[in-house]
Amino acid sequence: METSKLDQLKIEREPERESGSRWWIPLVALLVLAGAGGAWWTLRPEPALEVRTVTARAVSGTAANTVLNASGYVTARRYATVSSKLTGQVREVLIEEGMQVEEGQVLAYLDDSNIRRSYELSLAQLESQKTAARETEALLREARANLARSENLVERQLASAQELDRSRAAAESLTARLQRVQADIEVASRQVAIFAQQLEDTVIRAPFAGVIIAKNAQPGEMISPVSAGGGFTRTGIGTVVDMDSLEIEIDVNEAFINRVQPGQPVTAKLDAYADWDIPGHVIAIIPTADRQRATVEVRVGFDELDPRILPDMGVKVAFQEERADSAPQAGVLLPERALNLDGERTIVWIVRGDVAERRAVSTGGKQDSEVMIVAGLSGGEQIIINAPPEIRDGSRVKVLSGS
Repeated sequence: METSKLDQLKIEREPERESGSRWWIPLVALLVLAGAGGAWWTLRPEPALEVRTVTARAVSGTAANTVLNASGYVTARRYATVSSKLTGQVREVLIEEGMQVEEGQVLAYLDDSNIRRSYELSLAQLESQKTAARETEALLREARANLARSENLVERQLASAQELDRSRAAAESLTARLQRVQADIEVASRQVAIFAQQLEDTVIRAPFAGVIIAKNAQPGEMISPVSAGGGFTRTGIGTVVDMDSLEIEIDVNEAFINRVQPGQPVTAKLDAYADWDIPGHVIAIIPTADRQRATVEVRVGFDELDPRILPDMGVKVAFQEERADSAPQAGVLLPERALNLDGERTIVWIVRGDVAERRAVSTGGKQDSEVMIVAGLSGGEQIIINAPPEIRDGSRVKVLSGS
């Protein structure tokens, strides 16, 4: 009885539901993933902006005194395509492009076989005439001796006057023959000289010291001092340029020629070496104008030549005016498209590594499409041109090639 009463006092417990005990675990995982994604989105690297740059070009103080800018080409005052004096076949060519040659140096040989045969024939004819002259001189000496004997016999009345006349005629005839033979010798000598000169003309020599810039003929080709029909005859062996005669030829608009004076200092920049300032001076202003183009030709000389200066190179020239009352202004030159306005301030964007940096600058004068920066920049810095609107200080950038 007591046992059954105790059993009635026990509390019956329901079994726990295992299916709903871990419902919060997926929720926590989802929250963790969302937080990680938000952190990545917030801290993700900013995509690099693609930009193009130019190099800030430092200039000296003389740039502020520039009164005129013009462009032209390097030319040589002594420039020759070397040919022969006669038409012939090229036997040997001794030059190559870039070779330095001296005045009188042999450049090529022409085939001289026919001329040499004629030269040898003229020598033989000259020798034959000399032999004939020696024979005539011997006969003349004999005739003069006979004339002397005849004169002596006639004086002694041992010979007739007719015999004397025959002796005198023979001597005079041989004298005339000797004069004719001597004249023939002179003709033969001149003929020898002509063929000797033709032989020399088959040797083509440099007219002056310089550099070979073109090789125009090869062995076996025909060459002529004048253009021949058919298009198979060359008119020159090669072209030689005197590098000491290089200068600049510029066509200046006649409206600005009053800004140019003989002896005026200039600064030249070759298109191939845009950062190289080459000092020079005005040699002469050609005293005539081109009616079609309304320009006047100006010759400009280099103060000092350099092996990098080559014929036909493009060059830009700044004509300068030195003024004592004007302090020289130095700085760097930038194209206008590198400048940006921020309110009333002028700024540029500089590339440092792969990051853009904002820089305020002060501008000076303008030269063609370039602006003088007098403060805020140094030569050699990389400046962004046509900066994208979304660029900011510290933006990552990727520099593209070209400008």
